[in-house]
Amino acid sequence: LTKVRDYTEVDSNVLSDAIIDEFILDTEARIYRDVDADYSRKQVTSTFVAGNRYINLPLDLQILRSVQHIASDNTRTFLEKRDVEFISEYNPTDAQGTPKYYAMWNESDGTQYISLAPVPSAADSVQLNYIRYPEHLFSSNDTASIPQKSTSTYLSKKAPDLLFYGCMVQAYGFLKGPMDMYNLYQNKYNQEIQAFTLEQTGRRRR
Repeated sequence: LTKVRDYTEVDSNVLSDAIIDEFILDTEARIYRDVDADYSRKQVTSTFVAGNRYINLPLDLQILRSVQHIASDNTRTFLEKRDVEFISEYNPTDAQGTPKYYAMWNESDGTQYISLAPVPSAADSVQLNYIRYPEHLFSSNDTASIPQKSTSTYLSKKAPDLLFYGCMVQAYGFLKGPMDMYNLYQNKYNQEIQAFTLEQTGRRRR
């Protein structure tokens, strides 16, 4: 918070904690969209409920990457993703067996599930591999209601320059200039995001 105010030479009467926190939140979301980073990937293990076609999804889930059925002998099988209409046509009688397909299912209250076909006949293990919502770096005054909040995040520790330059782009957009400073930090952000992408999708995975 202090660094953004120091670099813009604007005090807390204009750039309050709450406003800068929004800059941070928007920058984290931007980086999250720009790069398929390893830190955003997560796995959780749950169990099927025999006779129940639905599985609750984690609250911090943004994108479900894959679903793995883990049999009693520890054999792992990936379920195939289909749409809801396919699930209904494939298993109109809710026949039970070993799940082969899954589809996304959203309730009106926002709760997310996956629907399975066939309906599980046994309480086998299942692993959900997914992209989580970005961690949010927050101050003591932050009141944002998001699943992942911490005073120390992956970006703040491993890519602080990238996070800072993104916040400065947000700040100069909010302050409406000067345009040369906005462009300066936009270019710095672009350079850092390229380096971060190379690290995450290149060097870390080769």
